Amino acid sequence: MKVRLGIPKGSLQDATVQLFARAGYTIYAGSRSYFPTIDDPEIECMLIRAQEMARYVADGVLDAGLTGLDWVAEHHAANGTGASIVSLADLIYAKQSFGKVRWVLAVPEDSRYQNAEDLHGATIATELVRATEAYFARKGVQVRVEFSWGATEVKPPVLADAIVEVTETGSSLRANRLRVIDTVLESNTQLIANREALADAWKATKLDNIAVLLKAAIEAQGRVGMMLNVRRAELAQVLSLLPALQRPTVSPLSDDEWVAVNTIIEERTVRDLIPRLKAANAQGIVEYPLNKIVI
Repeated sequence: MKVRLGIPKGSLQDATVQLFARAGYTIYAGSRSYFPTIDDPEIECMLIRAQEMARYVADGVLDAGLTGLDWVAEHHAANGTGASIVSLADLIYAKQSFGKVRWVLAVPEDSRYQNAEDLHGATIATELVRATEAYFARKGVQVRVEFSWGATEVKPPVLADAIVEVTETGSSLRANRLRVIDTVLESNTQLIANREALADAWKATKLDNIAVLLKAAIEAQGRVGMMLNVRRAELAQVLSLLPALQRPTVSPLSDDEWVAVNTIIEERTVRDLIPRLKAANAQGIVEYPLNKIVI
């Protein structure tokens, strides 16, 4: 028996393969094949566009797949229900960063439009058609939403009055002299599964194990482990300097006057923390990378 797993093809593909690598899986996707190899004989991978992933998981073609919350919302808006899809893990990573992306409503910098309500009767270009229609319907604003095949940022004001486009940093919008007037939705990657597939105990366990490892890899992102030795008399001072994920582990050493301290901290704090620990008489300070943290 195998789990059929969808890997998002396109902008998320490389970030997803890297995430699986940190989780302990090696995925190789050839340039011509839509069936990547993975070093787990119980998993069968298939490359699917993120925009289509929810559809194929809902239909049972795939047991599970990774796609954005945006495309799950688009599927739900188009089909009126999400009963056949279950989210197993909230995985906050994107193609450029480990954070959420936003679908924003944007207009030209010199446009008269100041908010969504001003766009009554306007034309909106976007790839996220159904979710955008649902957004304006909730606001009671009548607009014409057109599907955009790409280069959406260049369409206002000639081909559209406004756009709904995804952004991580906003740099592309600014480069095209566009101004954001609202956020339509925030999105991050989800591990979704077919509800009927989860009725199979073996598949449910396998998918739960995959979810645990992927979430552990996400938790480890941006964190490092730190070990150090300190005299018992100075332990309280050293512990006061350590921001820990939980509580630092303190272990006795062969010399009763000394203890070892092991903890997990944010990597960005290390350069300021190590000199302070040294000043507090900590010795043998070791920083080491982390692949997974299971909460």
